[in-house]
Amino acid sequence: MTSLLCLLVLPPLVMLAQSGFTSHASGEGTRVTLDNFRRIFEGNALVSSGINSILFATATTAVALLFGGILAWLVERTDVPFKPLAYVTTIISLGTPYVLYVAAWLYLLGRGGPFNDFYRSFIQPGVSPFNINTLPGMALVEGFLWSPLVFLLLSSTFRAANADMEEAARMSGATVFQAIRRIALPLAWPAVSALAIFIFIRSIESFEVPVLIGMPGNIDVLTTEIYRRLDNAPPDLGYASAFSILLIIFLTILLYFYGNIAKKAERYASITGKSFRPRQLKLGGLRWVGGVIILFNFLMILLLPLLAMLWMAITPFTRPMRWASMKNLTLNNITNVLSDPYYYHLAGNTLLVAAVVATITMALTFFCGWLTARSRFGGRAVEQLTSITLVFPGLVLGVAVLQIGLAIPLPVYGTLWILGLGFLIRYLPYGMRYSFAGVLQVQNELEQAAEVSGGSRGEIMRKIVAPLVIPSLASGWLFIFLLASKEMTLPLLLAGPNSQVVAVAMFDLLNNGQSAAVAALGLLWSGLMTVIAIGFYVVSRRQSQSTFGA
Repeated sequence: MTSLLCLLVLPPLVMLAQSGFTSHASGEGTRVTLDNFRRIFEGNALVSSGINSILFATATTAVALLFGGILAWLVERTDVPFKPLAYVTTIISLGTPYVLYVAAWLYLLGRGGPFNDFYRSFIQPGVSPFNINTLPGMALVEGFLWSPLVFLLLSSTFRAANADMEEAARMSGATVFQAIRRIALPLAWPAVSALAIFIFIRSIESFEVPVLIGMPGNIDVLTTEIYRRLDNAPPDLGYASAFSILLIIFLTILLYFYGNIAKKAERYASITGKSFRPRQLKLGGLRWVGGVIILFNFLMILLLPLLAMLWMAITPFTRPMRWASMKNLTLNNITNVLSDPYYYHLAGNTLLVAAVVATITMALTFFCGWLTARSRFGGRAVEQLTSITLVFPGLVLGVAVLQIGLAIPLPVYGTLWILGLGFLIRYLPYGMRYSFAGVLQVQNELEQAAEVSGGSRGEIMRKIVAPLVIPSLASGWLFIFLLASKEMTLPLLLAGPNSQVVAVAMFDLLNNGQSAAVAALGLLWSGLMTVIAIGFYVVSRRQSQSTFGA
């Protein structure tokens, strides 16, 4: 198992190092050199894109924590109305492809969008104050993308928090805001700070928002600087690989601090064995203020983007949202998508590679998770190997797998095979988290009893362990399937003409100005993913009930 993992996760590192530390100058052959790094440090690209990345990630983290954190506290710790709306907003937002969400905000805050149109019509004619192609615009959209995840992760923290201290503060005369600032936030500090670093890291790795919103405004971050080098003719793989190595080093340092914070979480535990009851804080008249905040979150995170997508999909071309335009509404964009075999080919490729990758990943990590939980010696090595690719941003991993596809003597470059390999390497850590958690729930004595009864190792894994961890494996399969179905970065670098997927097609359509086609395709695809997710949940739920009898 260790050898197989090494074959999967180490070649990308080797290819990046080999390309980053070698030169292919004409007349000199291939030689080991630091020229690629010298070019990076002599230019100003690293400094300017690095500063932009840090500013972008910082602002994104603030927006995501503000929207998601406040919503989580209101829903889990108070008696505000409209709580189900927060969960509906989160679930639908998480299933929406990033490209589609970005396209919606490009329209909403664009020159012809409703915000600027309203300002020109009623406040100051001829002036368009909203410009999304800026660092604040990038951070706003990226923050909206991450706020549903922040809500889900912080909800569990606030849900399990002991309410006694907050109630004691209120009884001592503290206001609601003082109780939040002095009690709730300090107790949740490990979760909030670790989540802040996590969002910061993922924002540094972000590609969709920077390439679709930042690059048209001449704002480069670290990932788009790498993309520009790959988009040259011929691509500058040496420079891109060296830049990727520096980005990996930076992210590794951030992940180290993230791990340290996560290890200290038990110091802030507030649940004890003494009559713990999760109670809600009574806000009185302020509960309706909290309800308004939930409605505002629903408006900004879900309703406005959905309305924008729907409007773009049923209009012949992009135009402001006005009553006079209602007479021109049409379903031609949707019928064009449904009648074009090309889109069915894209859907087939996407579903095939996502399903196969999710299946192989969960099967492989099932054995890895079992080894990690049961083996004292090899388990640690397996866990570390499956976690290596966490430091690879999607674009960087794409650069590495691209070079693997060009180097091996098999015709896999530009096919679904190389795309599947990239997805498998990328999602190993996610599958491992689900599988390892599932195996930990199975007590070792069950396996020992089966072994004493004469069961072989294969029979024990097949008849005892696997059925008991099916719920975790099913959840991991669905999570990876949905991620792979909307992934854009890896396919953008690895897919060929016959292996295109839906996310890349939406990216190309958006770059070509076909926002109506993007909206129509995106809405249909999001609906299909929702149906698949619900169907898979129902089937896995029945399987779990048949296994556990409840």
